[in-house]
Amino acid sequence: MTPNEYKKLKRLKKENLRDHMNDLELIFTMLGEASTTRIARDKDTKGFIENKEAATEGETVAGIARRELEHRSIRKVSTPENYLSETEKKKKIEEKR
Repeated sequence: MTPNEYKKLKRLKKENLRDHMNDLELIFTMLGEASTTRIARDKDTKGFIENKEAATEGETVAGIARRELEHRSIRKVSTPENYLSETEKKKKIEEKR
């Protein structure tokens, strides 16, 4: 899922996406980033194309792990839930009126 697709899922507009992720969403995001960093460093990537390939590989590592957890736990990791405080939710409702 792209960041924009993720923002739509969570019904966010300008808010920071990470601020509204649950623990597992953050963990799998960090796994993808850490995997990408390790792959890029170990392969001594240079330039955009090689780094893009490393990013795809890192994304694949996190995706496989996420799908495996979803299969074994029978629940999705990515959810439309977000973590706006009740006060912020009430403010947003009032702004729409």
